[in-house]
Amino acid sequence: MVSVGLYVTVPIASFRAPQAREYLETLPCPPPSTVYGMLLALVGEPDRLQHRGAEVAVALLTEPARSTLLRTAWRIKDRRLSPGVGNNRRPDFQEVLTGVELGVWVRHGKDETAPVSLAERVGQALRDPASVQRFGGLSLGESPYLVDEISPRFPPPWDGPEPPPVRWLVADVRGNLALPIWPDHVGSAGTRWGQFRLETAAWTPEPPEEAWVAVNPPS
Repeated sequence: MVSVGLYVTVPIASFRAPQAREYLETLPCPPPSTVYGMLLALVGEPDRLQHRGAEVAVALLTEPARSTLLRTAWRIKDRRLSPGVGNNRRPDFQEVLTGVELGVWVRHGKDETAPVSLAERVGQALRDPASVQRFGGLSLGESPYLVDEISPRFPPPWDGPEPPPVRWLVADVRGNLALPIWPDHVGSAGTRWGQFRLETAAWTPEPPEEAWVAVNPPS
């Protein structure tokens, strides 16, 4: 299957760990669901069901710096008070990553039934950005985490004769990363999860087969 590869940079991002509560720990890489959402936003597709079954792959090209922020979080503790007032706010610690550089790939999946695949639409958006009707900034995850660069060309050293190794996100039932593949935005009962690990391996223009993940809702 023909895939489309993208070089993606994000100056600051946080991919909240599913078990995080008061201390908002970040995952080391974006989950497949987050990458899928970014690609839908890139092509201006508001319906996430449109390209269910598309396959994505992710590689961490560099090691982002990790920092901890102290922020004020709003919550509803006392309904008599306005949001952010009194007990309806509290301090929270949040981990963030800075200098995120990723390789992202998308290809037509065997379960994808859209007449035009997501990979084809991404390729068209890169060739002719004016043909895409979309709104808002392009983010990787939450709206503050804006994408700085997205390009079909990987810069040096990855296009050179001796590219450095990268970390591929690969499925592994014994992996240490529990990541959402298809999130339930209302609760968690309808979320499809997968177990993954980051594997350090040689850089290749095409991801290894074990790095591909089909983005499908629960059956």
